[in-house]
Amino acid sequence: MSVRKLKPITPGQRFRVVNGFDAITTDKPEKSLLAPKKRSGGRNSQGRMTMRYKGGGHKRRYRIIDFKRTKDGIPAEVASIQYDPNRTAFIALLNYQDGEKAYIIAQNGLQVGQTVVSGDTVSPEIGNTMSLANIPLGTIISCVELRPGQGAVMARSAGAFAQLMARDGKFATIKLPSGETRLILVTCRATIGAVSNSDHQLLVSGKAGRSRWLGRRPRTRPVVMNPVDHPMGGGEGKSSGGHPRSRNGIPAKGYRTRSKTKASNKYIVERRKK
Repeated sequence: MSVRKLKPITPGQRFRVVNGFDAITTDKPEKSLLAPKKRSGGRNSQGRMTMRYKGGGHKRRYRIIDFKRTKDGIPAEVASIQYDPNRTAFIALLNYQDGEKAYIIAQNGLQVGQTVVSGDTVSPEIGNTMSLANIPLGTIISCVELRPGQGAVMARSAGAFAQLMARDGKFATIKLPSGETRLILVTCRATIGAVSNSDHQLLVSGKAGRSRWLGRRPRTRPVVMNPVDHPMGGGEGKSSGGHPRSRNGIPAKGYRTRSKTKASNKYIVERRKK
């Protein structure tokens, strides 16, 4: 994993920091695991804009990722590590011994030719998936399920990882990437190791056009809007705009929006840090 700083031969490259893509082994995706990806441009079924600052961008095809890892006891060889335009992490193509192919989120340190396997009797090595009941305490994990059989939903982005802190009865205590400590059923699965492409946070786009390639349109600051458009708009000249809040008037910067009666509150041991 490395990043490269480009020479400033153009204004857009002056501050550009790009991924070295050392871990990537091929640029040809597996055709059988591709699906079309339709873009809405932030419009709903009536054609009205419901999400601002979306639209354009390069055409993409979705890579079908196996988040459940339910092929227990069948070893799979890592055929290649690939780039996925739909996520920040790299993905790994697996060739199972029974002939099936699948994409998974690649863990940091996963190598081509390595064998990975899922199941409750496997050893806790990088890339292997198993229940929280069988993972040693203190292990760094990623791609964690929230409900048994649901598939991985937490710690899936580049460089993310969680840690298995303790087990008590049917619950395991997990420290999540946000800093929150939470109880999760021990029958839920997780993958050993942190997610790949941890250098993603060091990248610098260098120019506005790169955001447009990714489908992000320019964002207007609320303080320069009119009062009809935003609570922080209006005023003469460079006025501060009032208290920081969203377009709907919900305060930002410290205001807690989580419901006090939410059913899953009882599973949260410690809230994330502000």
